Amino acid sequence: MITVSNLSLRYGKRTLFEEVNLKFTPGNCYGIIGANGTGKSTFLKILSKEIDPSSGSVSFTPGERMAVLTQNHCAFDEFPVIATVMMGHNELYSIMKEKDALYAKADFTEADGERVGELENIFAEMDGWNAENNAATMLSNLGIKEEFHYNLLKDLDGNQKVRVLLAQALFGKPDILLLDEPTNDLDIQTIAWLEDFLASYEGIILVVSHDRHFLDTVCTHVVDIDFSKMNIYTGNYSFWYESSQLALKQRSDQNKKTEERVKELQEFIRRFSANASKSKQATSRKKALDKINIDEIKPSNRKYPAILFNHQGREAGDQILQIENLRKDLNGEILFSSINLMVNKGDKIAVLSENSLATTAFYDILTGRDKDFKGTFKWGVTINTADLPNDNSAYFNGKDTNLVDWLREFSDADKDEQFIRGFLGRMLFSGEEVLKQSSVLSGGEKMRCMFSRMMLQQANLLLFDEPTNHLDLESITALNNGMKDFKGVIMFTSRDHELTETVANRIIELTPGGIIDKLMTYDGYITSDLVKQQREELYSLA
Repeated sequence: MITVSNLSLRYGKRTLFEEVNLKFTPGNCYGIIGANGTGKSTFLKILSKEIDPSSGSVSFTPGERMAVLTQNHCAFDEFPVIATVMMGHNELYSIMKEKDALYAKADFTEADGERVGELENIFAEMDGWNAENNAATMLSNLGIKEEFHYNLLKDLDGNQKVRVLLAQALFGKPDILLLDEPTNDLDIQTIAWLEDFLASYEGIILVVSHDRHFLDTVCTHVVDIDFSKMNIYTGNYSFWYESSQLALKQRSDQNKKTEERVKELQEFIRRFSANASKSKQATSRKKALDKINIDEIKPSNRKYPAILFNHQGREAGDQILQIENLRKDLNGEILFSSINLMVNKGDKIAVLSENSLATTAFYDILTGRDKDFKGTFKWGVTINTADLPNDNSAYFNGKDTNLVDWLREFSDADKDEQFIRGFLGRMLFSGEEVLKQSSVLSGGEKMRCMFSRMMLQQANLLLFDEPTNHLDLESITALNNGMKDFKGVIMFTSRDHELTETVANRIIELTPGGIIDKLMTYDGYITSDLVKQQREELYSLA
């Protein structure tokens, strides 16, 4: 168990946490949520003793082992991959090294023999003889091929390093597991394996993630950081979000009687409790929801941007987009070829590829940024597009204007300041914030400015290349809702599982050998045996 008592953390006049009191118990997974800058990762660093709080304390049940997903990707560069994983269990690895050093001594003494005997007994009790095999299995499950297991970590690329360090954290079944953005750079199959692993994990898990599908799958509780306070709520992220929104709606409805409100909340809990029986965390989550107190459901103080795209300047006609024999090569590599596609009214298309360079190149061609390609494409005469590129630096580099003047550049009609401020206000830029210089914005602020630009354009076709990058959960949720509600055509690429599943009604995949085009949901696509067979055939043509 982890007990947090009267925990506070201050940096000068800024208070990150104030008098926090929490308990974390075995068998539960706690998803830590909060807007960017509220201290999610910092809280994990306090628990791991990487940084000290200003006041208060953190205590652990004696004898429990903690593992942390390290963010320093170079810390183990000079060690073999398999050894890096086993170093996750520090005591076991230390015994292995001491034992090997004693056996290697030229002047092996009787005392050395006694020490080796002690170490061998402890080693056997810790399942040490299976350690290397267990580490290898975990690496394979996380997508690291056996041929890399004995390479130095520095010889692996960035994505492979992340997987090795994740294997290190999971190795040896620690009692407490601290994971900061564990799904970063993982593919769908590896995330699914990690979800299964954590769903059956018996220790304490604390995880920070912007992946709502992942949080929904693995979490039994949500820890909400807001206004320097931390509160634990039963249920996964979707339960917390929908219950807090329901409570907020009820609070604003002054005419509704107390009995009606209670009945509505009880029905909400009943519905979610029934749905919990279908999840991987079914038993623990359903039991927890069955015991939940109505008073635990509180309205959220969190602010959500208003990402609304439904003000279309002109309705799209029947001719949307036609693509014929499109092909893109890059440095001698075929990114995609033989792309033939007709986009129809009502399409919300998720564009996939194993190579992210392929999807970005696809959008660059359609928006005119890339002229070096083969094949043709033609937009319908009624189509007005707005796009969000993967790299938005061209919109901000070399510009030193305030946000009002920055956004005004993209308004073809109304240049009035109040009109422009309205679009910025929807993105939570208010008051003096709209006078902030565009050159000093954070990644998340730049993304919100780009959404303001897209809304201002009143397009009837939207293009998004990884739109959730740099966004907090509130902005991701607002974007997801805005894309679902949009009445026009969307083509988008996103690693956010929940967004892709809830928005897309058509899936296309760009491959070197051609296109896969299916009218189905994302979950249906990734689980289809027919699609898997088709993918293997097309990628083999590369």
